[in-house]
Amino acid sequence: MTLKLRKTFTWSLLVPTSMGVRLTPANGQPVHSSDLFQMYATSAETNVASIASYLGLPVKVLTTFVKDSPIAQFIKSNLKGRNMDFEGPEVAQEDPWGYRHQFNIADSGFGSRGPRVQNDRAGEVGRTLNVKDFDLEQIFKVQGVQIVHLSGLIAALSVETSNFCLQLARTAKKEGSLISFDLNYRASFWKGREKELSATFAEIASLSDILIGNEEDFQLCLGIEGPKTGGEGIASEIEGFKGMIGRVKEAFPNTSVFATTLRQVISSNEHLWGAIMLEGNNWQIVEPRAISVLDRIGGGDGFVGGLLYGILKGWSSDKWIQYGWASGALATTFLTDYAQPADEEMVWSIWKGNARVKR
Repeated sequence: MTLKLRKTFTWSLLVPTSMGVRLTPANGQPVHSSDLFQMYATSAETNVASIASYLGLPVKVLTTFVKDSPIAQFIKSNLKGRNMDFEGPEVAQEDPWGYRHQFNIADSGFGSRGPRVQNDRAGEVGRTLNVKDFDLEQIFKVQGVQIVHLSGLIAALSVETSNFCLQLARTAKKEGSLISFDLNYRASFWKGREKELSATFAEIASLSDILIGNEEDFQLCLGIEGPKTGGEGIASEIEGFKGMIGRVKEAFPNTSVFATTLRQVISSNEHLWGAIMLEGNNWQIVEPRAISVLDRIGGGDGFVGGLLYGILKGWSSDKWIQYGWASGALATTFLTDYAQPADEEMVWSIWKGNARVKR
């Protein structure tokens, strides 16, 4: 293993995030025709961290809350239920048009009807995440962190959150923590800030030990030429994706691990799911395999969570991508945006294709 984990630590995994809630119609119905919804606490970064937290590793969440909000209380209870420690300031709502936690209104789709997602982020309290609200020396130097996982969603959310992620990356590098960065490009976040965010993302990527993204992420966040493809289906395009990752490695030679997922949608409930990883000079490939999908949201986050869990456990690199692939597949069987593994065996059984009843 080329990555060196910090030996003295309080937190295996640390994630900065903006927490929100998802409203999902019952029984796979579309939003516009539904009058019954389930509410879940959610964020991409805690989706990632859930693999480690459910499997017993100490996880820390840095976020911010709306003071005296019942939604904030709902989120806090959920994080506690996921075995996650959290800290962050309480920000007053101020007036009816003030701060709130983001809402994601999303159905799961069914069969030939694809899922639809509407993000309502007006007044999002997570945009106020500020480095001054956290004692980074205490967290990284005194307590210690093995891996800090950063997401482009938070890095691009506001000027404050961009600076926050930069300072986290710089401090993590100084104190010997590994840095994982999932680029997560969103065009609406980048509008009018392209030059600034390009510089921010390039610096975070240059400090990162683990870099994750799809072809759009690498092209639009880092200016890397995308995969040269022309075949039919995802499996035939693997060489093109390998070429792209090779170009990313040339641009960021200090990074040790590069990874991307491969997805081909057959229907809302059947996908071909694969992954590519370059660790050092070693390629690890999971050829796309058919998986059944209850809800696709969070599958990519589950992959990252499983990959990081394998690294934290000190496994060989071939197992990192296997566990990532299976954790992502597991996430798509839950209506929550995050996988909730009962134990490691549940994930490994998915990798082995063993869906037999366990008694």
